[in-house]
Amino acid sequence: MIHNARVASRRLALNVFISSTTLFLLGCSSGISAPSIVSQPADVVTYALQTASFRVGGKGGGLTYQWEKNGVKVPGATTSSYTTPTVTMADNGAKIQVTVTNIRGSETSSPATLTVIPGSDSPTYHYDNMRSGLNANEKLLSKASVNSKTFGQLGSFSVDGLVDGQPLYLSNVTIPTVGAKNVLYVVTEHGSVYAFDADSAGDSTSKHLWMTSTLLAGETSSDDRGCAAVTPEIGITATPVIDRNRGAIYVVAASKDASGNYYERLHALDLTTGKEMFGGPTTITGIYPGSGADSANGNVVFQAAHYLERAALLEVNGTIYTTWASHCDNYAYTSWVIGYSADTLQQVGAVDLVPNGNDGGIWMSGAGPAADANGNIFITVGNGTFDTALDANGFPSQGDCGNCFVKISSTPPLTLLDYFTPAGTVSESATDADFGSGGPLLLPDLKDAQGNTRHLAVSGAKGVNLYVVDRDNLGQFDPDHDSIYQEIVGAFGGMVYSKPVYFNGAVYFGASSDYLKAFPVVNAQLLTTPQSRTSIGFHYPGTTPTVTANGTTNGVVWAIDNGPPTGSTAVLYAFDASNLAAELYDSNQAINARDQFSHNKFITPLIINGKVYIGTPNSVVVFGLFP
Repeated sequence: MIHNARVASRRLALNVFISSTTLFLLGCSSGISAPSIVSQPADVVTYALQTASFRVGGKGGGLTYQWEKNGVKVPGATTSSYTTPTVTMADNGAKIQVTVTNIRGSETSSPATLTVIPGSDSPTYHYDNMRSGLNANEKLLSKASVNSKTFGQLGSFSVDGLVDGQPLYLSNVTIPTVGAKNVLYVVTEHGSVYAFDADSAGDSTSKHLWMTSTLLAGETSSDDRGCAAVTPEIGITATPVIDRNRGAIYVVAASKDASGNYYERLHALDLTTGKEMFGGPTTITGIYPGSGADSANGNVVFQAAHYLERAALLEVNGTIYTTWASHCDNYAYTSWVIGYSADTLQQVGAVDLVPNGNDGGIWMSGAGPAADANGNIFITVGNGTFDTALDANGFPSQGDCGNCFVKISSTPPLTLLDYFTPAGTVSESATDADFGSGGPLLLPDLKDAQGNTRHLAVSGAKGVNLYVVDRDNLGQFDPDHDSIYQEIVGAFGGMVYSKPVYFNGAVYFGASSDYLKAFPVVNAQLLTTPQSRTSIGFHYPGTTPTVTANGTTNGVVWAIDNGPPTGSTAVLYAFDASNLAAELYDSNQAINARDQFSHNKFITPLIINGKVYIGTPNSVVVFGLFP
């Protein structure tokens, strides 16, 4: 027994020596120090149904990590960074922290706060019916965060054709069998409508939530009808409009059957499934008294083969308004505005603005008709017949108002309420220098020098002048001079195929072959000299800018340059809204062409909830902040 006790004692001493030596080697000889946190996780702001990323900087060898949310360990969150699952408003205010551990001990970080904010919607072209082009609810994209180190292309969504309409966006949509998602709606010239999880770009497993073809059995998308302006096919060109309360996205699509007949149809698709609603689709038709182009028996007749719905759709008081132009001035055509019930898709009104003449297409380079709070609709009409002989009220005697800025009632019967056309309107139409090449912007109420409230609108044209009209008195026609609220002669270095935006007392305008310029507004007048301009010029067709801001601060002006005529790459720019000479970012800055994308002539970017969405010939590319 004594011998066995001595053996046990020696073994115990040996084990203690080995253990002590191991600890010494691990703790001292290998240089492992106690864990420490050298950079704490930062507070994060994100939008509902997006994710949030946290990082910690740890020091010391052999580190392990364990993240906690509100004091509860997060399973699997065991690296130096942690990206949450999609968050909801219930996660707002959550405290996120991490414990860093090695054999020498552990240290816990200070808690970071997760702030979750509701997402915004963009249900119509340029955000609202004023066509403001301003998203003043942007919390993530700022002057500080938008640079090539922290911001760039995240991925893309593949589609089956050209994306000529601006993408639209709804936050927090419940998709059957999927759940709540932020949804991006995209239309293509192949006649397709897509719904994507707006936050999934860059995820290789991402697929559309649903996809619907607007083509009926036996039909194809329209051919390009011998003109390359929209080619090789025409399906959905115009930006749709969404009515969230009715649960529908309204889309106009062109198609062609095997016999060579062309169709234009209005579709209402369920926002959650893509299925047709309200008994749709409805075939676009029109009959209006007149003897103009495409007339018969005293009526002008809408011929689908002669028209293209280029301008964005507009919804006012439960009516969907469609506006019509020719495709490349092909065929005989006139100037139609046709309204349909959002509930039944039945036609509720139509007006032809050139009923006894020809032309007068409503292109506006893809911009949308605008509407004020009273439901009045404002449209710029392209070249076409204008009756210089006026009636007793100063209106064209035959009702022909081609090349006009028009104000139309939105209550049936649709009626021309007021108009403006330049003094040289006839020669402008004759030389294709039409007034309606760009789209209108309605300004917010402004006070003039006398304290009067002014209701103004701004537009450009193929001429180089900037036009400001009083929406309460557009000015009509005077053959001797332009009877208009304000005109800035020679404001641009090229023609206008775009529309302006307004932010913090300035109008931003980007003509073709010109710089993007900011015109200050003082006492309800635009200053004739820009307060700033970009250092780079924009190729044809110029640029339609978009502004994001957090209220009235952190204004960023976004613009796309389509590139030179021989090129195939467009460029996304971000500028400081207070000084356009200060470029924050462009998509050519990153190495290895990381952020480059293909051009697409008239596309307007959508910037919302921390992301930028841009249509291309076969996709929507997505930009945002890197995780």
